[in-house]
Amino acid sequence: MLLAGFLFSLMNVAVKLVSHIPAIEIILFRSAFSLVFTYLLLKQKKVPVLGHNKKLLIMRGIVGSVGLIAFFYTLQRIPLASAVTLNYLAPVFTAIMGIFIVKEKVRARQFFYFGISFIGVLIIEGFDPRISIIDLSIALVASLAMGLAYNIIRKLNTTEHPLVIMIYFPMITLPIAAIISSIIWVQPSGWDWVILLAVGILTQFAQYFLTLAYQNAQVAKISSLSYLSIIYALAFGLLIFGETYNLMTYIGMSFVLVGVVFNIRK
Repeated sequence: MLLAGFLFSLMNVAVKLVSHIPAIEIILFRSAFSLVFTYLLLKQKKVPVLGHNKKLLIMRGIVGSVGLIAFFYTLQRIPLASAVTLNYLAPVFTAIMGIFIVKEKVRARQFFYFGISFIGVLIIEGFDPRISIIDLSIALVASLAMGLAYNIIRKLNTTEHPLVIMIYFPMITLPIAAIISSIIWVQPSGWDWVILLAVGILTQFAQYFLTLAYQNAQVAKISSLSYLSIIYALAFGLLIFGETYNLMTYIGMSFVLVGVVFNIRK
């Protein structure tokens, strides 16, 4: 789990290092790598590629695509740790939407924890002039889309192989990214190609180790380790991009994480 979090953090850094390349173009390369890699795994395991519940699978691909595009855009536009922290609102939105989509019960106290997280968001946006209301809105769209995607995955978990769910994501994202990228294309050069390749490789290995962790340990014991990504983001942001924060921004980050962690524990 620690290794997965570290690799995901390196992927975030890689995305930010090529901020001169549109986020959608980075996603184009990432999706192409993911599509080929996942397709080969499906063929090796002799699993039908298209699955059964195609309607939900396509919907998962669409909302996942929206979430990833919005998240990569946020990574490039605002400080690294702030982008990662705001992305942790996804579990909050997952729980709220789960009430209606998968009919899960939410305790009254959990809404209090939701409120703590959202207060943290307001503090971060209000005390960090580098985050505009538009950037904040796009970050929230990313978390909302991811929350919806997670609920769709939960509805699919009894009918579809995990790799089938995975492959619909690049299958849907790739043509969308290709069309948009053809309009706003920025030609990568030099080290850009290495970084773009690194985004794809880091994502695949991070997903592998994440899956391995959840398959071999109690979820409650290891899920909290994912929040170390905030520490990674703060460290990388300072060392690589020279990003610093004021006290109120740190307090806002703490509010977001406290609300999310208590919600998950309950």
